[in-house]
Amino acid sequence: MHSSAVFLIEFGAIILALGLLGRLAARLRFSPIPLYLLAGLAFGEGGLLPLGASEEFVAIGAEIGVILLLLMLGLEYTAGDLVSNLRTQYPAGLVDAALNALPGAAMALILGWGPIAAVVLAGITWISSSGVIAKVLGDLGRLGNRETPVILSILVLEDLSMAVYLPVITALLAGTGLAAGSVTLAVALGVAGLVLLVAVRYGRVISRFVSSDDPEKLLLVVLGLTLLVAGVAQKLQVSAAVGAFLVGIALSGEVAEGAHNLLAPLRDLFAAVFFVFFGLHTDPASIPPVLLPALALAVVTALTKIATGYWAARRAGVSVRGRWRAGGMLVARGEFSIVIAGLAVTSGIDSRLGPLATAYVLILVVVGPLTARYTDVVALRLTRWRRARPAQAQVPAEAAEAAEPAADPVGRA
Repeated sequence: MHSSAVFLIEFGAIILALGLLGRLAARLRFSPIPLYLLAGLAFGEGGLLPLGASEEFVAIGAEIGVILLLLMLGLEYTAGDLVSNLRTQYPAGLVDAALNALPGAAMALILGWGPIAAVVLAGITWISSSGVIAKVLGDLGRLGNRETPVILSILVLEDLSMAVYLPVITALLAGTGLAAGSVTLAVALGVAGLVLLVAVRYGRVISRFVSSDDPEKLLLVVLGLTLLVAGVAQKLQVSAAVGAFLVGIALSGEVAEGAHNLLAPLRDLFAAVFFVFFGLHTDPASIPPVLLPALALAVVTALTKIATGYWAARRAGVSVRGRWRAGGMLVARGEFSIVIAGLAVTSGIDSRLGPLATAYVLILVVVGPLTARYTDVVALRLTRWRRARPAQAQVPAEAAEAAEPAADPVGRA
């Protein structure tokens, strides 16, 4: 009875604190992710109020949070949208991967963490935060802008690449070897391809089967199906998150919209628990030693994301200001970087990777909305400055020409 009371007190305090932090973030028009991570650091080992009885339950809630994050992401897209994006926007996806994954891999190798850590850190620096970016797009009123489809296409390609990346990194972290890892990847690709094929051809049938006019029944069926598929996927050595993502893709139309509305509060709750859980496993004292590499990596990858968005928007024929807006919008990192780092931390890879990922995400989840807001202003000032330079150069030339003495007709004769 005593342990049950302690659990209720601890877990209730966590939820209450997350609610207050979320309200604070909303007032500041800011992403709550950094505040949730800081709360985890405060409640974890080495923090102000270390948890005891409720940590195991928080771990389960964190796993559900990852599953719901990926499910909700899958609900945003149809299989047809994914296929169309792959056909038309894959060059932007390749540029995005090259420019933003390589700095992370290089940093891990420079720090001497080894090739597996390099693959992990490459994923952390590669994937932008779809949740933060979608919120910022709405807050800034840019959903109808010409560059927005370019931004969303890059995010879709990043999210789709998770279906391949997560099984690969899971196999590497498990140390299953090349042969077993190849089998895992083949299974993951086969399952992903099969689900996409079924979703394209029989998406309406699946949605009709899941559909219900009763919100309670719809919630139970979708949530139960998602957890079942996620569990089967994990049993097959494929990431549970990938299974949830594919379930979301398979649902479409009114079912997807209804499930999205019903699951959004649950997603927000368990996602917040997930960020707290990640913070719990990071000792605050371990962050200062990796703060400088995290800051350097944040600066480099912020610039590479801006370059990615600029190039992709230019390729789509967007104006110069729109190119800068697209680049600035992609800077934020968040939930998926933490998901990847969480896999590495639980597998026992280099202990410095978790603190570095925490510091890196904290920096860019704060800087991301600022670059989204102010790159447009910077681009406008640069454009005006460039236009003013020729005019300024022309004025002194004309003044010098007027100041020259008139030629002497006598002397010239």
